Amino acid sequence: MGQLEESLELTLDFTKLEKIGAGVIPVAVQNVDTKEVILVAYTNEFAMKESFAKRKLILWSTSRNKLWFKGETSGETFDLLEAYVNCEQNSLVYVVRPCRGGICHTKNKKGEPRNCYYRRIDFDTLKLTNIDE
Repeated sequence: MGQLEESLELTLDFTKLEKIGAGVIPVAVQNVDTKEVILVAYTNEFAMKESFAKRKLILWSTSRNKLWFKGETSGETFDLLEAYVNCEQNSLVYVVRPCRGGICHTKNKKGEPRNCYYRRIDFDTLKLTNIDE
């Protein structure tokens, strides 16, 4: 894991969407069992249709600029159960069930995959606290 993933310093990338360009929309991914938001990623029309057809979590990797079959290398795959669109039709929510474990490429100290939102922000200091060590 990299410095960014383990740092307790808040270093948000407010330029991410500028780098991505057109053709993608955000997708919030929610675990059907826990109701937690476990990931926010992106999809394009092709990835969305693939995900719907296969009933699997398939996204668009903005960093690799290619189709992203979630769990293809880690084994942490997800069944797609439902999809919702917002009022302006510019973002989606995918409701998923993990086939095995967590969703993030990072692991806690026990070596278990965790959800992507494992650091809490202190409002006063803007420092981060790892809540899934």
